[in-house]
Amino acid sequence: MKAAIFGLLVTALATPALASGNHAGGHGEAMAVGEPGKKANATQTIRVTMKETEDGKMIFTPSTFKVRKGQTVVFAIKNAGELDHEFVLDQEDKIIEHKAAMEKFPEMEHDDPNAIRLAAGKSGEIIWKFTNDGTFKIACLVPGHYDAGMHGDVTVAGK
Repeated sequence: MKAAIFGLLVTALATPALASGNHAGGHGEAMAVGEPGKKANATQTIRVTMKETEDGKMIFTPSTFKVRKGQTVVFAIKNAGELDHEFVLDQEDKIIEHKAAMEKFPEMEHDDPNAIRLAAGKSGEIIWKFTNDGTFKIACLVPGHYDAGMHGDVTVAGK
């Protein structure tokens, strides 16, 4: 049921650029931030920690990254916090749309190659090929986490 609700939500929020493929895998090529990569092609591993701080902030460490256009990166992500956290990589406007959807449907589950949700103490990875120049966002879209500071920037520059 959750997958069906998510599918309807994505369809409702899809822009024409994303509508060119099906959500099950066709829109990956149309994402401005890039496309899923192959681990064998990765030229860099970036280790990212997600956690809460004693003063109530929620953070990624590091929270800013610079990569090259065409580069494939492995994001090795660890949730060192006490709460579930997400690592979502996308354009800023898509992050904001997704954040609003998550506020309405906080238990939404993701099955997208540019996002991972990790329970406390768990680790995972996203393998991503950056195909376009620009500045993109990483964010935790669990309700309240973005507003508590859990977001950052990925700058992609020419080769």
